[in-house]
Amino acid sequence: MHALVTSLREEYQAARSLLAVLRQEQLQLVDADIDGLPALTAEKTKAVARMSELASRRHRALSAAGFAASEAGMQAWLESAPALEDGRQNWPDLLSVLESAQELNRTNGLLIHKHMTRNQQALSVLHSGAQVGNFYGPNGQTTMPSVGRRLVVG
Repeated sequence: MHALVTSLREEYQAARSLLAVLRQEQLQLVDADIDGLPALTAEKTKAVARMSELASRRHRALSAAGFAASEAGMQAWLESAPALEDGRQNWPDLLSVLESAQELNRTNGLLIHKHMTRNQQALSVLHSGAQVGNFYGPNGQTTMPSVGRRLVVG
């Protein structure tokens, strides 16, 4: 069962890495520095995949030990294994980091939505401006009414 404690330690480190990426993402979003976001998205995807892999490994180990593959099962396992002090410390820390990451991800989503809305509004203004400035129709004739006097030359 020490493998489970080691896995839990790895999961905690992976969660901290994910949290660091989310913090970087938020800084870039606040600064409207979107050029670096694709690289951070790749890092975030990699971190989430690693977290998922480690959680699956933890769930398999819990099931093999006769416990539910869930948070409650993890808590029950920790309570039944008095020599595993590291696990008792890492588990609440892991849950806390995951909660922070979830909140940060939610906030980042709101920031992304804000940027998208602003961009959509700017595109709408440009699009409506382009329609007003369209002086010639498909037939080559002006589409805007002329203003001023007309001269008749004869």
